Amino acid sequence: MTQTAARDAEPRRLGPDLRGADRLRHGIRRGTAMEAAGWRSIGRAISGRPRVPRGASGFTYDRPVRTILIVFLVLSAVEIPIIDLLVHGIPWLRWPLMALGVWGVLTMLGMLLGYLTRPHAVGPDGIRVRHGGEVDIDLPWDVIASVQRRRHSLSGAPQLSLTGSGDEQALNHVIQDHAEIEITLEQPTLLQLPQGDVTVSTVRISVDDPAGFLDAVRTHIP
Repeated sequence: MTQTAARDAEPRRLGPDLRGADRLRHGIRRGTAMEAAGWRSIGRAISGRPRVPRGASGFTYDRPVRTILIVFLVLSAVEIPIIDLLVHGIPWLRWPLMALGVWGVLTMLGMLLGYLTRPHAVGPDGIRVRHGGEVDIDLPWDVIASVQRRRHSLSGAPQLSLTGSGDEQALNHVIQDHAEIEITLEQPTLLQLPQGDVTVSTVRISVDDPAGFLDAVRTHIP
């Protein structure tokens, strides 16, 4: 289940290539969806309900960026009283800046909690691939041909990208320029993503504990 590292072709962003008003509308829809996902993640964290299917094991993937997110979250929170101190006597400026500061903190918090409350999952029904509060890909065992540890270097790739073409197209879930686990599918499979539907034959994901992930997989497939 383990292979050496591989360097992939230039990764491509997901989603349609839009221009003008279509691009603006698409950006607004994506921004609204991300905002809603952040609020759902905050609510899930408050209720103490990580989204791991019954009988499954959860595996985080955000460790390389977690510290950075926490630092930005703390800095955003510290900015609020500083701004209040600086513009306290200017109500027309103070309140919009305060509202913007609180919104920024909640946005960062929602992003962080999206990672923490929605880990990848391996269970009796298959593998669930997650990314934050939006992406949730269900891969039942009957569509999975093999799972192996194979590090793919994808320098400069967005967190979700495509490589390859045709029947060899792969979806890459990348954290800090690499993916650790390669899931080969029995046949090209249509996946529904927030950025648009894609058909792929391989899904590559980042996992903080690749060895533990593979151990969990082995309890369901040889």
